[in-house]
Amino acid sequence: MGCSPRNALSSALLVLVTALLGSLLVAPGVAAAESNGGTRVMPLGDSITDGWNVPGGYRVGLWRRLVDEGYSVDFVGSGFNGPPELGDHDHEGHPGWRIDEIHARVDGWLRATRPRVVLLHIGTNDIGQDYDVANAPARMRALLDRVQLAAPSAWVFVARITPIEDPVLEARVLAFNAALPGVVADRRRVRLVDMHDGFVPGDLADGVHPSTAGYDKMAARWRAALAAVPESLPRTPALTG
Repeated sequence: MGCSPRNALSSALLVLVTALLGSLLVAPGVAAAESNGGTRVMPLGDSITDGWNVPGGYRVGLWRRLVDEGYSVDFVGSGFNGPPELGDHDHEGHPGWRIDEIHARVDGWLRATRPRVVLLHIGTNDIGQDYDVANAPARMRALLDRVQLAAPSAWVFVARITPIEDPVLEARVLAFNAALPGVVADRRRVRLVDMHDGFVPGDLADGVHPSTAGYDKMAARWRAALAAVPESLPRTPALTG
């Protein structure tokens, strides 16, 4: 049975309004972000930060460790996901994204959330997509330049990325990771964190993304890196200007 053009238009408008209202209710963003007034920490990166295969990824174990130790922490970012046991679901993990794609957006994210700490794990997709891999360290250098310009008082923890099971891709991972000390050298408030060495086959769920055990290993390493720089995570939260 047909309908009049007027009724069709009304129906279309109703669908549009319903969709827009739905997006306002569920869309992640700074305005609707969870906040407990703690030290702002931005988990930044790709699907490994998002939590591919294991909802929440390393953020679950890191949150648990920090809360158990009595820290007040506010994860920040435009992303929002994770299981109920993750007390703060905000993050800036973007599945499939490369270094250059994070670079294009990071300025706005940082200025909106003003994190005191940035946990950066990025580069896996540059390698997996075979995207000008030789210049990936240069792109990382440019990304760090932008991060430090947008958030000059933040502590930035840069990961040597997790391994990849495929031997050809793993060779690229090793070369990329080997370049990172030179990328972060002499940068104020930037530290390198090893997320590669010591991973075993069971730490990868699909040859690329960590398993539950792998993500927990990442959480432990992020926590150790933060502990090594006590001023990065004060007991009494300090606002980042």
